[in-house]
Amino acid sequence: MRTVFVTGTGGAGRTTVATALALAGARRRERVLLLTTEPADALAGTGVAAGAGVPVRAGADVLAPGGPDVLASPGADVLAPGGPDVLASPGADVLAPGGPDVPVPAGRDVPVPAEDDAGVTGLTVVRVDSDADFRREFLSFQDRADAALDLLGAVPLEDGELTELPGSEQFALLRALKTATEGDHDLVVVDLPPVRQAIALLALPEQLRRYLRRLLPVERQAARSLRPVLAQLAGVPMPAQWLYETAARWDAELALVQALVESPDTSVRLVAEPGSAAAGRALRTARLGLGLHGPALDMVIANRILPTGSAEPFLAALSGRQQSAIKEWREEFGGIPVQEVPHAGHDPQELADLDELIDEPTGRTCDPVPGKGWTVEDRRADDGVLVWRLPLPGAVKEQLQLVRRDDELFVTVGPFRRILPLPSVLRRCTVTGAGLRDGELRVRFLPDPGLWPKGR
Repeated sequence: MRTVFVTGTGGAGRTTVATALALAGARRRERVLLLTTEPADALAGTGVAAGAGVPVRAGADVLAPGGPDVLASPGADVLAPGGPDVLASPGADVLAPGGPDVPVPAGRDVPVPAEDDAGVTGLTVVRVDSDADFRREFLSFQDRADAALDLLGAVPLEDGELTELPGSEQFALLRALKTATEGDHDLVVVDLPPVRQAIALLALPEQLRRYLRRLLPVERQAARSLRPVLAQLAGVPMPAQWLYETAARWDAELALVQALVESPDTSVRLVAEPGSAAAGRALRTARLGLGLHGPALDMVIANRILPTGSAEPFLAALSGRQQSAIKEWREEFGGIPVQEVPHAGHDPQELADLDELIDEPTGRTCDPVPGKGWTVEDRRADDGVLVWRLPLPGAVKEQLQLVRRDDELFVTVGPFRRILPLPSVLRRCTVTGAGLRDGELRVRFLPDPGLWPKGR
């Protein structure tokens, strides 16, 4: 399964490009899943939500083409097809778009006829409903913590009084990615938020797993046999076991998402509108963050490119700035392709608009991207050291900071930070220095005689 994360600068058309990439995959007869957190009205501007021929699959909140095809969260009021003022009671039947005589239970998926001529079979669009996900996960956790809450005299919260908290969208998208790993898709296209938030999201599984290991280490479960005795002494059930089980479940789910992010079959495509200095800075920042956190960058998409040679001075000047920026991007990004998407003059309204938006090179599924190549070079015979080589394209010395703590290396580059576990061979060494050359960080390690195996 190939996974393509689409991010870029704010307002550059990320969602439209992601939708066009997903549609291009479906046109190649691939089984494609498009994940997005954008609201329904934002998707309506891509042409997918307005067109026909997009199959619907059950999910947290699945968008089908049209208005009444949109699934409601379980337990919520459902808009009936009669108009915006007609509410169906929770649990009531909702009329499907096929006609007034076809009831569909609320909260179920509504099948939408596929386009026979266009052949858009295989494309599934899922909008991640972060509000419903937050309420579901909170209530589930509250149920598992029932004994501890009773001990504290807490009054449980009900579904109707819960409101989504900041950060819920990121966790909902992570859970949707975990579900995607269990599917049978050929291609998963993920419409991510702007680049800084996107990189933070992609780094989140690894960070959360580290926190879980530190706060709830597995080895602390060794005293499991004492819990019944402690429970009798305290007079209440001990919450430790369910807490460890919950942490283990979270860790397993996060591990699946982390494996997806780090897979060689996963890549990122950056979308930006050239012409402004801010777009160039954002792309350089994105390259830096992806170099540290991954996944690999496989394409830069220059969106809304104006035609050249206009007789209008204003348009000619604007087009000239775009072409100059594209030239700079191609020089700066080296072997990474920079593809141009022309300005359509209007927002996509039909599937045909999306088909015409990107050409074959831009919409193709690239070959799997090689790994980042973080390697340990043995130079003991020459210099007596081991060198850990970490590619960080775009990094500059002034923005780089390294700290060794126990068996981890804290790497800060620009606005990004990552805590890297040292390879086992380097844990028996001391750091003697580091250097940045040709976009590669090289950290030198000297074997510690007191820890290094004899005769090696």
